[in-house]
Amino acid sequence: MDYIGSASFEPKKVTTFRLQEMKKAGRKIVALTGYDALIARILDESGIDLILVGDSLGNVVQGLETTIPVTLDEIIYHTKAVVRGAKRPLIIADMPFMSFQVSADEAFTNAGRIMKETGCGGVKLEGASEIILQAIRRMTESGIPVMGHVGLTPQSIHKFGSYRARGKDPEEAESIFRDAANLEQAGVFAVVLEKIPANLAKRITETLKIPTIGIGAGPYCDGQILVYTDMLGLTIDFSPRFVRRYARLYDTILNAFKQYAEDVRNQNFPNESESYF
Repeated sequence: MDYIGSASFEPKKVTTFRLQEMKKAGRKIVALTGYDALIARILDESGIDLILVGDSLGNVVQGLETTIPVTLDEIIYHTKAVVRGAKRPLIIADMPFMSFQVSADEAFTNAGRIMKETGCGGVKLEGASEIILQAIRRMTESGIPVMGHVGLTPQSIHKFGSYRARGKDPEEAESIFRDAANLEQAGVFAVVLEKIPANLAKRITETLKIPTIGIGAGPYCDGQILVYTDMLGLTIDFSPRFVRRYARLYDTILNAFKQYAEDVRNQNFPNESESYF
């Protein structure tokens, strides 16, 4: 495969250990979300290092206002599709709301089900409460790789009341820093830092030995992740500061659909060469 513009890409399977090596070497980790086999295949061919089957599928695929209604079965369904589509990237599945917050035992069971039924490379949990830390310890001790997530945690949107950046005041910044450190101590292999000040993300990244993956957390993280529909310009009603549009596919697809509809109505499709005789 020809990976244009990916001079630092290496065609070896990405593992949690490989991410650690990349942090030590100062090589940035490239991550995007994915929810189906077709997009997973394209992500694989592009040289992406990590695919997150995020509960953002609730917003992107299901048209929900929040991620909270997404179920464990839905995450498993989409993760299985992504695993079938991509071979090289590390594939991580989000654990949805209330699949890990009730008890460490229930969280462990649900994480095991995700791993067993999908074949993914690990799971991601939001937050760092004591129950979550207990769950992470049990998972990692049993061989389930876990990615953490601090800062803005979308599953807690009703607690926060908005999607504003977190950690701007010193007290909250210290809380986020402690959460990240506690997650590392509990055994996570990496941590997502979402929508926090760049200087806080820099401090966390320089302190932790595990990789940090930023989304709206500035340039100092060990890697970056975006929701793929955002960076492709497929979502037009969501424009946070941290999203860079690498394409405007909403307009491209809309125009193609309109042209198809016009051709059908005007009897220009199908033509003779597109028919069987």
